[in-house]
Amino acid sequence: MLDHIFLAVSDVDRSIAFYTAALAPLGIVNRLDYDGRDGPPGHPDLKGFGANGRVFFWLRAGAVQVPATHVGFVASSREEVDAAYAAAMAAGATDNGAPGARLHYDPRYYAANVLDPDGYSLEFVYKSWQH
Repeated sequence: MLDHIFLAVSDVDRSIAFYTAALAPLGIVNRLDYDGRDGPPGHPDLKGFGANGRVFFWLRAGAVQVPATHVGFVASSREEVDAAYAAAMAAGATDNGAPGARLHYDPRYYAANVLDPDGYSLEFVYKSWQH
C-alpha cells in the first residue's frame, strides 16, 4: 500500500489548480500546505492532497523527471474514472488513453490515462474485484 508520494513540478500554482480539479471527482479534496522549515534542514515546502483524513499526494517545486513517474489513482466506479478524466482534460491535461477497459491487464480493469501539465503519466483506475 502506498503511504505518500512527492512529485516535483515546474509551476506549483499551476499544478495545485490542475490537481484540485482532476482529483476532486475521486474524492481527493483535502489540501494541506507543509512549510519545509518545520522539517529537517533542506526539507522542501509541500502542497498535499488527500482524502479520509490522510494526505498522501504531495507536490513540491523542483526539476521535472517525466519518464520515471507514473501515478495511478483509485476510482470507486467507472463513472468516477470518466469524471476524473473529463476534469483533468478540462484542467489542461493531454490525453494518454481515453476511458475504457484495459484488456491487456484484465477485462474488468477500467481506466483512463492523461499527462499532467508537466508531462507526468497519471492513471485513474477502477478494478471491480477490489471493491
